[in-house]
Amino acid sequence: MKSVFIGNLNFETSESDVRVTFEQYGKVTRVTMMTDRETGLPRGFAFVEMPDDLEAADAIADLNGRDGGGRALTVNEARPRPERGSSVFGGRGEYSRNDSRSAAVQPR
Repeated sequence: MKSVFIGNLNFETSESDVRVTFEQYGKVTRVTMMTDRETGLPRGFAFVEMPDDLEAADAIADLNGRDGGGRALTVNEARPRPERGSSVFGGRGEYSRNDSRSAAVQPR
């Protein structure tokens, strides 16, 4: 199973548009369009899961840099999501609990 990142999407692009484009290269298991939490508007990128690594590689090679609604698409293998540790400030601060610098900043 390979996860593919698609960036620089036109904001008018739908999940269906992405699925149809990638299905030209093989089976698509899932399409996830990223949206803003507060507004619900598209953020301009998506992830596609394809079960066949060779089909995904073909899609990446062919679609990267291609015009997608007036924008050059960025298509590559998705990187694993970085692990997020809890922070001193509930996820909004500069220091994580695992950071030695956090000892200098103590919540009151």
